[in-house]
Amino acid sequence: MYGNLIDQLIDALRCLPGVGAKSAQRMALQLLEHDKEGAAHLAGTISEAILKVGRCERCRTLTEDTECRICSNLSRSSSQICVVENPADLYAIEQAGSFRGKYFVLLGHLSPIDGIGPDQLGIDKLINRLQTEAISELILATNLTVEGEATAHFIADKAKALGVSVSRIAYGVPMGGELEYVDGGTLNMALQSRKII
Repeated sequence: MYGNLIDQLIDALRCLPGVGAKSAQRMALQLLEHDKEGAAHLAGTISEAILKVGRCERCRTLTEDTECRICSNLSRSSSQICVVENPADLYAIEQAGSFRGKYFVLLGHLSPIDGIGPDQLGIDKLINRLQTEAISELILATNLTVEGEATAHFIADKAKALGVSVSRIAYGVPMGGELEYVDGGTLNMALQSRKII
């Protein structure tokens, strides 16, 4: 419609999550009409990130070094490992600001239908860390889905067999939430995972 390069740019922007045809069109036109310098900077940064960003050798999150800043931070506890499904989950926990241990990123969850088993998730690497490092607690922070629960149970069984203490993040009513607006499934999980005060 606009010309080959502009159409290609609009189509390329649609690969971003939550960006449809209209949003991609607005972004492309904004960059080309009003911010060519910003567009050049964006393109250069994306290009450089593609070349230089890889996976941390210890936890498998995204990093431009062989070991990420969290794994190489000596002030963080090496005795706790929090297992998450993806780097976005790691960043969410980090933004909360209270966890001071280390991580392991699965890069997904068990899904036999999709051909994703323990080998694809690097669970052997996690088990190796549990065997070779002084880990006192493994915190399972997989998503509250059928696949996430199955993944958590699988890892918990392996860790318990090695004598490692395993915990699961609590789930339930969100902070500031009013009970009358919370769905029944969430309320049931909150009641089941209650703790004594």
